[in-house]
Amino acid sequence: MSAPTAGLRERKKVATRQALHEAAVRLAVEHGLDRLTVEAIADAADVSRRTFSNYFPNKEEALLWSDRVRIARLLELVGRRPADEPPWQAMSAAAVDLVEGDTHDPRWIAQVRLLRQHPALLAQQVAQYADAERGLVELVSPRLADAPDAPLRARLLAATLLTTLRVAVQQWIEDPATPLPDVLARALALAAPASPP
Repeated sequence: MSAPTAGLRERKKVATRQALHEAAVRLAVEHGLDRLTVEAIADAADVSRRTFSNYFPNKEEALLWSDRVRIARLLELVGRRPADEPPWQAMSAAAVDLVEGDTHDPRWIAQVRLLRQHPALLAQQVAQYADAERGLVELVSPRLADAPDAPLRARLLAATLLTTLRVAVQQWIEDPATPLPDVLARALALAAPASPP
């Protein structure tokens, strides 16, 4: 298979996954999560039920796809930070970069509001954040190699970052007068851990 063909196929897969996610969010917002079905999502995205199953195991995963994308992007941004940058500064800068220019996506706002109303989705989101926490720990640990209690500090830093990100988004949704990057930067400054002894 030639590289252009492989690239086209991958782009089509990405487009199909995104179309399923967008259909799931739209239908959940319009009709409620309890009335949302895999069949309805597939129909709205103009694909078969089998195609849906090739991309997502259930409707919840389809709804939360943008969270997975954001988490992957956050990990990528942290990984690109300078190796000599202190861990909290690296993670904070990556988090602010993550939300820059992505603050007025109505689908994402609708999804966050939906998540706040449905405990089943919140439980799944917690599982995604646990994966993100493990990924952040792997990225942060080398920056803490000589610090006391490095493994514990890495876990605490990762958990603190993710909690701060979640709280800042919730604060912004409740009071969107201040841009999300500014709310997040302030929250990160307030949550910054003390330097190790």
